[in-house]
Amino acid sequence: MRVGGTELNAVRTAERLDRNRFDLSVVCLSEEGPLRERYRSAGIPVQEFSIHSLYGAHTLQQGFRLGSYLREIGAEIVHAHDVYSNVFSAVWARLFGVPVVIASRRWWKHVPRAAHGIGNRLSYLMAHRILANSEAVAHLLTTSEHVSARRVFVIPNFVDDATFESIDQAARCRMRAELDCAEGDFVVGSISRLHPVKDLSSLLRAVHTLASRWPTLRLVLVGDGECRAPLEAEAAALGIADRVRFAGMRPQEPNLHAAFDISVCCSLSEGFPNSVVEAMAAGRPVVATNVGGIPDAVEHDRTGLLVEVGDSTRLADAIELLLNDPEKRRRFGDAGRELARERFSATRVMAKLESTYEQLVHHALGKRAS
Repeated sequence: MRVGGTELNAVRTAERLDRNRFDLSVVCLSEEGPLRERYRSAGIPVQEFSIHSLYGAHTLQQGFRLGSYLREIGAEIVHAHDVYSNVFSAVWARLFGVPVVIASRRWWKHVPRAAHGIGNRLSYLMAHRILANSEAVAHLLTTSEHVSARRVFVIPNFVDDATFESIDQAARCRMRAELDCAEGDFVVGSISRLHPVKDLSSLLRAVHTLASRWPTLRLVLVGDGECRAPLEAEAAALGIADRVRFAGMRPQEPNLHAAFDISVCCSLSEGFPNSVVEAMAAGRPVVATNVGGIPDAVEHDRTGLLVEVGDSTRLADAIELLLNDPEKRRRFGDAGRELARERFSATRVMAKLESTYEQLVHHALGKRAS
């Protein structure tokens, strides 16, 4: 129920699932968090199965509760969305006879603990299918995790229709003013958790490199997290604190990428970041690291520029190339918006997911009947 890429994708999926074809319930490990209200507003029942860890007697008890609940509601599909729900639900759903159990892989190579990696490998064995949110992640499943390719299917993250809405110049100026940026500033922005894996330190160093040549350059960091204080201290140490705006958590609408001139994603590890697709939907050129599923969205020299992980010099070079070339910024932005509509719109992705659900259930129930 907290705000993150996977959590937002889950609630967007729940909100858009066709209720005339699917009877939906949501299971969570904690009801605490701002997304709870979105489920409530959508009329989606939420059941909490609180656990203190993924292993232990209490978790076994909750697992039996989950299995009993799934049997009570006659669940035909259980779709786990993240590391924790894979481990907790896949085994119990399978043991209690749910016809279709889907685990998900939405991350690249990083998991919180080694034990979680082991648990997820077990969930892959127990699940009937594994959803990957990018082709790169699907390839990782079949090569590094040795999952049979026939059990893996790809459904990318998607963005809401409102994310594509254009804003006029007056609205854009108001958005920039709220971020303490002037109309004539060059605004480079990043929207993400302030977490070590996002490597925003490299972005600060890149801005420091460019500062003397671009007096109106401003950096906006939208989001919050454990790295905020260290990043603020680093910006001060680099002498660019006056150029950096720590905007904190912001509503998902309107699409804040529209306020930027360039959107940046400089993560060390990513399965498939929502932020990149949101930037493309806003018609913004993207500078991103060439890692995980990012190249499945950002096409180098068509919708943005890809740089190597952790290289602040190359990151600065890519940003400056776009700062110097307004025509390339426009061209990349237009191409990104077109590609996002074609591949990552809610209508297209949800149609594929719903069709996959139905095919898997019909196949599973057909096999049982025979």
